Amino acid sequence: MSLADMIEDMAKEAKAASRQLRRVGRAQKDSTLELLAGKLIDMQADIIKENEKDLAQARKAGLSAAMIDRLTMDYNVIRGMADGLREVAALPDPVGEVSGMWKRPNGLLVGRVR
Repeated sequence: MSLADMIEDMAKEAKAASRQLRRVGRAQKDSTLELLAGKLIDMQADIIKENEKDLAQARKAGLSAAMIDRLTMDYNVIRGMADGLREVAALPDPVGEVSGMWKRPNGLLVGRVR
């Protein structure tokens, strides 16, 4: 399977997942994000160990130092990812939010729903 095919498959899966997430309530979304943040912290030693294997492969493949730096995961990077998930959980849920409401001449209310 080519890289383009893999990316296309992942995009299709992400689109399908987004449809399912529209039906999930805010509490469940937020608790899932909090759970994922906790799992990242709990498993950070394992993540770093596996990342070392990835970095060895990257060096072997001749990736640039800049690219290897971008691939490198340490405790600070993982903590930042977990903090980011918690920040997203704390944001207001935009799903179902109505914006830009206006009234048409015939009295019909029209608005944008996220």
